[in-house]
Amino acid sequence: MTTALLTVTYDAGASTARSPAVVVSKMTGPDSVSSTAARWKVKATDLGIMWDNGAGEILAAFGDTFGDTWAPPGANGDDWRSQVLLRSRDRTLSDGMSFDSAATDAPGHAKELIPSRKIDGDEITVIPTAGVSVGSRQYLAYMSVRHWGPPGQWDTNHAGIAYSDDNGQNWTTAGTPRWDNPAGADHFQMAAMVRRDGFVYLYGTPNGRNGAAYLARVPEDQILVKSAYRYWTGSAWQQGQDTLAVPIVPAPVAELSVQFNAYAGKWLMTYLMGEDLVLRSAAAPTGPWSAPRVVASFADFPGLYGGFMHPWSSGPDLYLALSEWTPYNVYLIRIQLDRNAAIVNPNLVTDPSFERDQGAWTCTGNCGVDNATWSFTADHNGFVRYNRGWHDLHQTVTVSPNTDYVLTGFLRTSANNDNGFFGVRNPGGAPIREVNFRAVGSWTRFTVAFNSGNRSSVQVFAGIWTDNGDLWLQADDIAVVRAVP
Repeated sequence: MTTALLTVTYDAGASTARSPAVVVSKMTGPDSVSSTAARWKVKATDLGIMWDNGAGEILAAFGDTFGDTWAPPGANGDDWRSQVLLRSRDRTLSDGMSFDSAATDAPGHAKELIPSRKIDGDEITVIPTAGVSVGSRQYLAYMSVRHWGPPGQWDTNHAGIAYSDDNGQNWTTAGTPRWDNPAGADHFQMAAMVRRDGFVYLYGTPNGRNGAAYLARVPEDQILVKSAYRYWTGSAWQQGQDTLAVPIVPAPVAELSVQFNAYAGKWLMTYLMGEDLVLRSAAAPTGPWSAPRVVASFADFPGLYGGFMHPWSSGPDLYLALSEWTPYNVYLIRIQLDRNAAIVNPNLVTDPSFERDQGAWTCTGNCGVDNATWSFTADHNGFVRYNRGWHDLHQTVTVSPNTDYVLTGFLRTSANNDNGFFGVRNPGGAPIREVNFRAVGSWTRFTVAFNSGNRSSVQVFAGIWTDNGDLWLQADDIAVVRAVP
């Protein structure tokens, strides 16, 4: 018997744009590739601002971080650190991003990099916003947050730049540049930093998520000299106050990430625009910038924010660290670009994370949608559960004939599962390619490569055969994309 999947609702104000992005792995927290909760007491965190340290590692700075007693949703729990730093040598990002070490203050405990007072109305936290290396010195942009207001609004005391000469273990803020914010109107309270052609480019936005983007630059050997910064006026680089800077991208712009992409030969900018993560490109660091294109939609990833590009992305693949509020952790996602920096080869699955009220998924037998207590990303996941017979959730996806594709998805099952399947089949018919699995204890990524043959559509499915008592399977973040050599 086939029935419609139980539907769910999402924020009525959210974008309904499709998300081309594919979820690759969980970077932090429970079920993460590196088990960060067990290894460094990073159970819940956000952001994941990444830069190349110049010595074969990626440094990743995360925001407010919590230890053992965290529970969803959002930022809460014990062992609160305003920022932590993890290090990675992983260059094979197609199967996820792993971390090798952390800046620690005790074995197995990631340290707070820059102390914060943790007093609301004074300084509630200090949040990292960007990083860059010059030689063996690491630089970290940060903002001192005075008060968290309604969603998307917060007040800052100032922004600044810290530096480290021991690969991020210890950081100095004394005597370094600061952009004070007494009136709440400073242009450079949140940052993105790019080193290129002898300069470090500093992209800035005001506090909160409602401002425009601005630009300054400084010779790479004078990052700590505030008077050396020159602000882009729309026609020239000018010394003086940051109020000289004019918007290079109109509001709303928040949580910027900028890099020069060698594959496209263009500058890329990702940021939160309203509730969606978007991408723009330009031939020069000053712009003009292309129209925004959605990378990840709030409708598919409720509570998303951040979206920081991985510096070792190569070829058409662009990897990003995406934060999500309810699981309050960071996920590695991927999009693909053409030579003009346009997004291509999007995920063909509708409602890949079971967050929309669209009825895209249907059931054979018994299935539905779980809430955030169990989901892999965001707020919901699909499930099947019963004590006898075949039960699955499935969706028909349009494909091009005679084309190679890759199906991916995250699954887990009850401990007594002894016969689960994930794959593609002829709509309503026999499997084309599938994987068979038994008990899957934690969220695990499964991959199925297939060729569409003479078909113009295939049916994606995840299900269980059961005669072994009460069994269940959960599924989340399903994707079908064309295989790229």
